[in-house]
Amino acid sequence: MQVRGLHHAYRRRAVLCGIDLDLPGGVLAGIVGENGTGKSTLLKILSGELRPDHGVVAHDGRFGYCPQDVVLNDALTVRQHLEFFKAAYGLADTQRAEEVMAALRFTDYADTRTGVLSGGTRQKLNLTLALMHDPQVLLLDEPYQGFDWDTYQRFWALAAQLRDSGRSVLVVSHLAYDSERLDVLYRLEAGRLHADDSAHAHTGEGAAV
Repeated sequence: MQVRGLHHAYRRRAVLCGIDLDLPGGVLAGIVGENGTGKSTLLKILSGELRPDHGVVAHDGRFGYCPQDVVLNDALTVRQHLEFFKAAYGLADTQRAEEVMAALRFTDYADTRTGVLSGGTRQKLNLTLALMHDPQVLLLDEPYQGFDWDTYQRFWALAAQLRDSGRSVLVVSHLAYDSERLDVLYRLEAGRLHADDSAHAHTGEGAAV
């Protein structure tokens, strides 16, 4: 993903004031920002939901987006969601989704109606739907909310595996959780991105799932 010169304002209030970002393949990056700093606006622009006043967002290959607000049909089962998105993505099967479900350990919920799932399990499905078409560029907005500790660890192992397979992964959060797991961390302040040295360079020791 390449981002150049993003500007956006709501009436006279400038929110983004020249955002530049490079997210090459094989990088696990993070953006943190407090409420009101423009994080939601930046996410909407990066995901294509909002057009910026100025600037360009470009990416190569398939794009995946896991929004913070889970949008699921409570009347459908987990498996029915997979079949629906399989058709939407034009996939031949749900193999990749099943692999992600196994990694996050919720395969046993395949025939469970979504409306009775816990918040953490709904978030697992949300993440699975974003990954099931094997995107090259992945944008994750607070992807681990509601996860227990084991699932939280499994999420980061999965993120490292994606990075090690050459994917571009961007995790967006309001707090810099586990910044040492990231290759690069940016802080969104006053409408601009600032590199944060609390993230450490990738050592190549990705965890398997």
